Amino acid sequence: MTENKKNILIVKPSALGDIIMALPALSALRKSFPQTRISWLVRPEFADMLRDHPFVDDVILFDRKFLGKAWYNIKALSAIFSLIRKLRNRHFDLTVDLQGLFRTAGLCWLSGAKKRFGMADGREFATVFYTDKVSYSQDSIHMVDYYLKVAQAAGGDISQIDFAIAENPQADRAVDDLLQKNNLTRDNYVILMPGSTHKDKCWPIERFAAVADKIKKEFGISVVAVGSSSEKGLCDELNAAAKTQVVNLAGLTSISELVSLVRSAKLAITNDTGPGHIAIALGVEVVFLFGPSNHTRIGPYKKDDSFIAVDADSWGREFRSSDPKYDICAITIEQVYEKVSQKLKKMSVNK
Repeated sequence: MTENKKNILIVKPSALGDIIMALPALSALRKSFPQTRISWLVRPEFADMLRDHPFVDDVILFDRKFLGKAWYNIKALSAIFSLIRKLRNRHFDLTVDLQGLFRTAGLCWLSGAKKRFGMADGREFATVFYTDKVSYSQDSIHMVDYYLKVAQAAGGDISQIDFAIAENPQADRAVDDLLQKNNLTRDNYVILMPGSTHKDKCWPIERFAAVADKIKKEFGISVVAVGSSSEKGLCDELNAAAKTQVVNLAGLTSISELVSLVRSAKLAITNDTGPGHIAIALGVEVVFLFGPSNHTRIGPYKKDDSFIAVDADSWGREFRSSDPKYDICAITIEQVYEKVSQKLKKMSVNK
């Protein structure tokens, strides 16, 4: 691919953590093609993550839930045709599908782009729509590396890994107000992320509470819980189970504000969930907890000291396992607090 390419479309509609892991692929393409217009197709609930990104010129919304009603809703059917027209009117030179599903690969084909890059192990017959299929290799088992490999095939420069999450002054001001209202100060709190879209990825809430108590007792640091609006009740449970106060900020921030809040945390303790991947991308110290999901595919990228996984050495390439031996309850309070304590003590020494 040469620099005369004018329009690139990245297709990665969801989920938040997966979008975060795809950001280095975006940066690789931008580095090679600084004058090219790069668009990203994404679900509305994750769009803020990309509207703030310095390397994205255009965000195209893909409302999957609404469009899925097209077989009985004339407005949804009309919206599908409108989306296709919008894609074709952009005159994309190439597309990069990092979702690997029939619907996303099909949209790449319907866009009219002559070059369509995707993963060779795409599901639901997605690969029939690609002109270029990129296979994983042993050095691209982590999804960040696999996405980078697809970007490289499309001409991206992968010599440096860059998530490139920009600061947002407006979001910073909103977070400053939120912290002030809750008697918190930047760089002096630990964030707990006790939720996940899958219940079997959730470490027991009373164990998060026990770790919060230990952190407050030994280090005197404030503890904050974050999550979506639907996880507010879970964070209330966490506060109720803890002896110390756990400030519940679930549902009180936009994605941009969540980025600002996470950016100034001392450390994040997290299940396998989107906000945890934000912390990784920002370079915040994390303790990432893995039960039935594979840390070698989606764990903290290049940070082998930042996760605790059940039977960490036995995973292959599969993303998830239903084997009971990977029950996240096998992770103990002592394991988590030991790693948390090591990280906080190291930060104190390096101050």
